Amino acid sequence: MTPADSYGVSGMVRRVIIGLSGASGQIYGIEILKSLREMNEIETHLVMTRAAEMNILQETEYSVEEIRSLAHIAYRNSDVGAKIASGSFKTDGMIIAPTSIKTASAIANSYNSNLLIRAADVTLKEKRKLLLVVREAPLHSGHLKTLLRLKELGAIIFVPVPDFSNAPVTLEDMVNHTVDEILEIFGIL
Repeated sequence: MTPADSYGVSGMVRRVIIGLSGASGQIYGIEILKSLREMNEIETHLVMTRAAEMNILQETEYSVEEIRSLAHIAYRNSDVGAKIASGSFKTDGMIIAPTSIKTASAIANSYNSNLLIRAADVTLKEKRKLLLVVREAPLHSGHLKTLLRLKELGAIIFVPVPDFSNAPVTLEDMVNHTVDEILEIFGIL
């Protein structure tokens, strides 16, 4: 039995879609994938935009193929007919980390021009969790209106603000704390 066949059976696999869009902060999505890879009960489905791939190369020491290999299944963003674009494909929801304002705007307006946006739209339509790690600053009123619209549609807007109350020593400490917060919202940690 494959993980996909066992979904929904007590004690079996849960599915989470992970999206990486073109904002800075690719390390958040990468660390989420790494954390979920260590959990045998979580099946990950990855979709990245071209801008995300470019930022991965610019911001990290990882190759795009290394990031793809962290997911159980990786999709081309142009494959709008992939199974994650269908409401009948059962998941626990979707995390887009990072989320660019361009991607947020497309989701808010159901502008389903690629798989990432279509999967997010389906996640909202099916009333599943959609968590957007918005990595833009400063925000003007158009950005804020877009984020409010997404919240009204049911999305969880998560701004990765560093928490200094736990006395982080390294950038890795700050990123890991944020990843843990995201996974807690999803009920995974």
